[in-house]
Amino acid sequence: MSEDYFMFSRLQNLIWDKIVAWLNAIPEANKNMDAINNQEKLLSELQPADVILFEGKSRVGDIIKLITLSPWIHSALYIGRLSEIQDKVARDRIRKFYDGDENDQLVIESLLGYGTVVHPMKKYLDDNLRVCRPSHLRRNDQSRVVCFAAEHLGLAYDVRQLLDLARFFFPYGLMPKHWRSSIFQHNAGKPTHVVCSGMIARCFQSVNYPILPVVVTSDNEHKKIYKRNFRLFVPADFDYSPYFEIVKFPELDLTNTHSHSYLPWEDPVGDDLPMIIARPETEPELAKRSALTGGSS
Repeated sequence: MSEDYFMFSRLQNLIWDKIVAWLNAIPEANKNMDAINNQEKLLSELQPADVILFEGKSRVGDIIKLITLSPWIHSALYIGRLSEIQDKVARDRIRKFYDGDENDQLVIESLLGYGTVVHPMKKYLDDNLRVCRPSHLRRNDQSRVVCFAAEHLGLAYDVRQLLDLARFFFPYGLMPKHWRSSIFQHNAGKPTHVVCSGMIARCFQSVNYPILPVVVTSDNEHKKIYKRNFRLFVPADFDYSPYFEIVKFPELDLTNTHSHSYLPWEDPVGDDLPMIIARPETEPELAKRSALTGGSS
C-alpha cells in the first residue's frame, strides 16, 4: 500500500483518538456528582455474575442517557477475585489482561476506546452504582457466565451498534436505506465487536437465563418465549428485568435504627436548619429534564 494511504490512516486514528478522549472526559458540571452508596458494604457483599450499573459522568454518558432515557449509562459484570475463580482456562485468560493483585475484586466491561477489558472495582468507588443480581441463577451457571465473559476479553467496542441503538428512536420507514440499522443482519460465528450491555446479555443467554424475554401469545392463548437479540440490550434492561434483584447499599442503614425513628435525625435549633438537598441536579440534568417536560418543572 502507498505511503499516502498509511498517512491518511494514521490521521484517521489520531482524529478518532481525540474524539474518544473528548467523549470519555468528565465535563466540569458533572464533577460534583457524589456517590450515594455505602461502597465498603457494597464491595463486601458483591457476588460473581452480579451486574453493576453505572450512572456515569462522562460526555458519552450524557449522550447515552438521552438515547435510553435512563440514568444508567454503562454496565459491567462482576467476576470476583482471580484467586477464587476455579476454572483454570478462564483464570489464565483474565490474567493476560490484568496484572494486579489476585485478591482484587474485578469486573469485565466493554468501554469506548478500550474494548472489552478487566478492571478492579476499587476504580469505581466514587461512582453512583446499582447492583442487579440474577436472583435464580444456579451456582454452576454463575461460574459459566463468568467464564464466558472472560472469552470476550480483547474484543473491540462496537461503535456501530451504539449508533444502531440510537437510530431505533427514529421512524424506521422515514430513514434513507443506507442509514438504517444493520443490527439484525446475520453475522456467523463469534462477534468481533461488542458493547457493554450486549456482552453481558450474551453471557446470560449462553446459560439460557432470562433478562427481558419476548413473550408471544397465540390465538389459543398459548405462550411462546423467545430470546431477544443480545445487541438490543441497554444497561437499564437489567434494572427493569423481573429476573434480577436490585441490591442497594444506602450510606445510612435503616436496619439498626431505634424503634421510634428511621434515622438519627438532628433537631434544628432556631434558624440552623440546613438548606440541603440530597443530590443537586447538574446543568446537563436540568437541561435534559426541561427538554423532556417541555420546560415545566
